[in-house]
Amino acid sequence: MPSLKLFKSLALLLGALTLSSVWAQTTASNDNASAACPALLNHSFPRLQDEKPQSLCQYSGKVILVVNTASYCGFTPQYKGLEALHSKYKDRGLVVLGFPSNDFAQEKTSNKDIAEFCENTFGVKFPMFTKTSVTGDSAAPFFKQLAKDPGQRPKWNFYKYLIGRDGRLIDSYNSLTNPDSKGLTQAIEKSLGQKAS
Repeated sequence: MPSLKLFKSLALLLGALTLSSVWAQTTASNDNASAACPALLNHSFPRLQDEKPQSLCQYSGKVILVVNTASYCGFTPQYKGLEALHSKYKDRGLVVLGFPSNDFAQEKTSNKDIAEFCENTFGVKFPMFTKTSVTGDSAAPFFKQLAKDPGQRPKWNFYKYLIGRDGRLIDSYNSLTNPDSKGLTQAIEKSLGQKAS
């Protein structure tokens, strides 16, 4: 009759094999998730409202409009148009991502004040992130990549980058481009009609 010691050894071995299998599946799942995330979106930023880290990979497969924003700029009323754009097309796969920045010395001091301003003044519901540097050597790597692809860094607040479902940059738009401008909305609609590769 097998001894108790043998049963314990078999149980430990079985437990180790199970853990090894779970670890392998988790690692493979994480590797697949990383592989599925386009390089341009492989960045994380704290959410504006609670500063919890958010991976941009969650927007893979969507059409993305990235905008660097500010509270005290002549273009600040564009928040209203950006929210309308997000609301109009979100069910078809568009997401507007806002990145407040003080690079042009026109942003509030605290993330809490920025969040309250955006929500109370313009009813912003699209995802916003904490204050981010978007130009120069101190720019976040995400914005360095965006600037490199079209060769354009934000020259002012409310500069816009349109990213396709495949996670590749389609085009950039200067601050004078209103969210409801014909060229931008046509590019968004065209991108929404394309499938992610």
